[in-house]
Amino acid sequence: MSLRESLMRRGLQLIQDPRVASVMQDERVMRAVMKAVQLRAKAQDRIDDGIDSLARSLNLATKREIRELKRSLRRMEQELQRERARNS
Repeated sequence: MSLRESLMRRGLQLIQDPRVASVMQDERVMRAVMKAVQLRAKAQDRIDDGIDSLARSLNLATKREIRELKRSLRRMEQELQRERARNS
């Protein structure tokens, strides 16, 4: 079992605990949790932007560009399969 799986399992156990459920119903706790989630998302966005900027400055492909290339390749492969099916 990986670390992530064990953490997820432990988190689910904690969520089911009535003591944790009562604390989570507190509006202040929920606000703090939401702020933590938003902070993490903002930090991740900044990191991703920095990586993209560095990749561009080094003339490397970014995640977004690779994702777009994969989509294009998938579409082209599907079109090729359709053409082969029509011609057979």
